[in-house]
Amino acid sequence: MTRSLTIPRPDDWHLHLRDGAMLRAVLPESARHFARALIMPNLMPPVVTAAEAHAYRDRILAALPEGSSFAPLMTLYLTEETDPEDVARAANEGLVQAVKLYPAGATTNSASGVRDFDRVRGVLERMAEIGLPLCVHGEVTDPEVDIFDREAAFLDRVLEPIRAATPDLRVVLEHVTTEEGVAYVREGGRDIAATITAHHLVINRNHLLVGGIRPHYYCLPVAKRERHRRALVAAATSGEEGFFLGTDSAPHPDHAKESACGCAGCFTASNALSILAEIFEREGALGRLEAFASLNGAAFYRLPVNGSRITLTRQPSEYPAKIDTPDGPVTVFDPGFSLHWSVSA
Repeated sequence: MTRSLTIPRPDDWHLHLRDGAMLRAVLPESARHFARALIMPNLMPPVVTAAEAHAYRDRILAALPEGSSFAPLMTLYLTEETDPEDVARAANEGLVQAVKLYPAGATTNSASGVRDFDRVRGVLERMAEIGLPLCVHGEVTDPEVDIFDREAAFLDRVLEPIRAATPDLRVVLEHVTTEEGVAYVREGGRDIAATITAHHLVINRNHLLVGGIRPHYYCLPVAKRERHRRALVAAATSGEEGFFLGTDSAPHPDHAKESACGCAGCFTASNALSILAEIFEREGALGRLEAFASLNGAAFYRLPVNGSRITLTRQPSEYPAKIDTPDGPVTVFDPGFSLHWSVSA
């Protein structure tokens, strides 16, 4: 039995840090294990311009623990008023690594997102010219579409028309949750990839709903049927270059989760790597964890692999049940089983 595994320090290609007091409380949990993270821009108000991204990056760097080398990789929030040249300047200066598309109303703080996709065509064409990836929250918001079908509908109604109209656009289907999404990425060529979260590798919709509603398993996109979870596990553990880690770790204080209208998001920054090691070991694929967590994302974003390394050791993982913040405690995602892998160096 493998007792330890040393890999390049992983990257998190989808991370929510929030701002202010919450940022300062949760940032050390990601900085402890990850070298870089792609930071989501859905603040209130959102990070739309290069100037706003620069200011947000400065706040993140100021909040880092002393001695940390963690690097925040910034994104811009796509709106119908986004300036294509502002995006191009931010990318050319190395300030941003991607632009994020939220269909308006799809998830947390997405009210400023896109309703009329024709109005962002100029931005997408400019991004295709310079090779800047578009990260998409892949769900339609049509109330006539069942919430469990919204990712599959997005592929046909939104993503395929966008890619047909802008064939050189590089796209990341973020936090993919369906068998259809996995197949779409596999068939889509080298200009499309997908991130997969730790929690979607663990839970299906039964975990969320059977025996009582479990608010700390509620996320968007919502967990789907078991066949979809199995498709995600197969994709993540395959080693295929189109799939890589994006935790979508999203902190909400408990009072906002455990309420009559609870917020969507799972906070996994503290234990994501231990969960991954457990899943990959079960699948007999520990040797492919390096590709998923450390190599594939860097290759897609055209960045070097991290030079520093971490070691995972097969010993019980210890992580806090909650993170204390000035806004209230944040519950760490509980996978529902013991974790036998720890980050030891």
